[in-house]
Amino acid sequence: MGSNRTIVWFRRDLRIEDNPALAAAARDGSVFPVFIWCPKEEGQFYPGRVSRWWLKQSLAHLDQSLKSLGAKLVLIKTDSTLNALLECVNAIQATKVVFNHLYDPVSLVRDHNIKEKLVELGISVKSYNGDLLYEPWELYDEKGHAFTTFDPFWERCLHKQMEPVSLIPPWQLIPAKGKVERCSIEDLGLENELEKPSNALLGRAWSPGWGNANKALTEFMDKQLLNYSKNRQKVGGDSTSLLSPYLHFGELSVRKVFQMARVKQISWGNEGNSVGKESVTLFLRAIGLREYSRYLCFNFPFTHERALLGHLSFFPWNADPSNFKTWRQGRTGYPLVDAGMRELWATGWMHNRIRVIVSSFAVKMLLLPWKWGMKYFWDTLLDADLECDILGWQYISGCLPDGHELERLDDPEILGAKFDPEGEYVRQWLPELARMPTEWIHHPWNAPLSVLRASGVELGQNYPNPIIDIDLAREKLTQAIFKMWEIQAASKASGSEARDEVVVDNENQDIPKVILKDKGPCVTISANDQKVPALPDPKNELPVRKRKKGMEEKGKEQESSVNNEKDSKVSSPDQETCSTADSSACKKQCSTSTYTFSVPQQCSSSSNLKWSWQEQIDMEQSSGKDGPT
Repeated sequence: MGSNRTIVWFRRDLRIEDNPALAAAARDGSVFPVFIWCPKEEGQFYPGRVSRWWLKQSLAHLDQSLKSLGAKLVLIKTDSTLNALLECVNAIQATKVVFNHLYDPVSLVRDHNIKEKLVELGISVKSYNGDLLYEPWELYDEKGHAFTTFDPFWERCLHKQMEPVSLIPPWQLIPAKGKVERCSIEDLGLENELEKPSNALLGRAWSPGWGNANKALTEFMDKQLLNYSKNRQKVGGDSTSLLSPYLHFGELSVRKVFQMARVKQISWGNEGNSVGKESVTLFLRAIGLREYSRYLCFNFPFTHERALLGHLSFFPWNADPSNFKTWRQGRTGYPLVDAGMRELWATGWMHNRIRVIVSSFAVKMLLLPWKWGMKYFWDTLLDADLECDILGWQYISGCLPDGHELERLDDPEILGAKFDPEGEYVRQWLPELARMPTEWIHHPWNAPLSVLRASGVELGQNYPNPIIDIDLAREKLTQAIFKMWEIQAASKASGSEARDEVVVDNENQDIPKVILKDKGPCVTISANDQKVPALPDPKNELPVRKRKKGMEEKGKEQESSVNNEKDSKVSSPDQETCSTADSSACKKQCSTSTYTFSVPQQCSSSSNLKWSWQEQIDMEQSSGKDGPT
């Protein structure tokens, strides 16, 4: 046992087992566990009501666990995380600060700046991987380039050697002595009085906390994983693992989840159980998508506001607050979409299949900006996770090389018949359609008047007519795509083509490398510390994704060739990503970056896409109307 006095800075790692930062601090000496709540620094990504409810319960659970080990969790509410940490350093005369990594662009900026300030003051700072199977800077292709499609990324993960994980929590913590101004969990202000009645209902369905997370994981592995591949198509009931909130708040170790699933996979494989083996493969792929979301955010930290594919910066989104309100209230006239949005409004939860359907409807049928939907999901989902949110919305909006093609428009009526064939999900969340025959449940506008009357449905009265006809929506989408190419061509001809997007279809274009800017050896930062990408110099002109061949033949001849390969690459050297990562040539050196790194301002590339509806949502949330639960 060492003599260090170490501050353990908890964030989204609210557990005591497989917590590298906590384990390292416990080995070195006395510990000072602290959680700092700084609403001011959350900015536009201030958590929604249900997410804050979960955080509050999880912190209470963690505090009890730490007390049982000998140390109490210190809760601090502040306007500056750095100042709060410095107060803690002075209070206990800390020699070290440790924490586990986060990968969203806001946290990358904050953590890097805090680390630099602490190191300047002579405080040893070490950070660890407590959230991923592998760090983003450990996974690049043979040329040292970042992956921009999921399948090769995940293939590399599955074939990479994983270090053994010790899941045993510290058996004892020696508390560091010192006084600092702390607050109670109620004083953090994670929920107000108007929110408490709605939040109370959440406790009937969910049990936050790392101990409860382990129970949920065990139950899923023992009872549901075997039939995961069959049940995952169902949009109601317990057809998913329901582990995502626990993973987001770090109550579950993703490495523990992965290893338990791998054991099942090997066991069922030896038994010749093909169903079970397929189920594990699909479940692990879901884990892989979570990994990939963080990988993209680290390597391309602008993706919370800009598409990865360059041509999407020219797409003429229809920023209509009225349509957006209709969509989020579940009044579009398409039953499966409305049922999903009503479930989200009431419970803070939706099946992943429904998330895809409602988000696709927003961007393809209504042409709403994908950033609006992303932000709304962040505000309302119980498992709101910025990186996964970004990946999901960019995927569905045609913003990723291997995502849904922009021109793909799925008919909600057909999707309803496929994923809710009996209409049970729609009837559960749309009581006005509860008596509709299954034959008409997903397209009541086609039902005979006699059927509507017998079912008590009055279209345009107690249930809306479709907000837009599917054929008209397809026509508008096609027109928007042509408009996008025209704007891009005009911009290119004028020499003012946008320079804020990076991925192109031309496979001759290189993906930006992670470049190491070295200084001398550094003893205050460990070899596995958080690496920080730096924004590139935007002086050079970027190529953008070329038009697909089918579109080229229908539209004006604006491109000379098309490459539709799925392994689309990333553009020129002006988009290179700098890092403080250790390279193979410099394994024993580390650096503290001196490069400026800032998150792009929201909607900076198109002022008309600013969230004009945010004030209204804030009013709804402050009045406790963000979910009639």
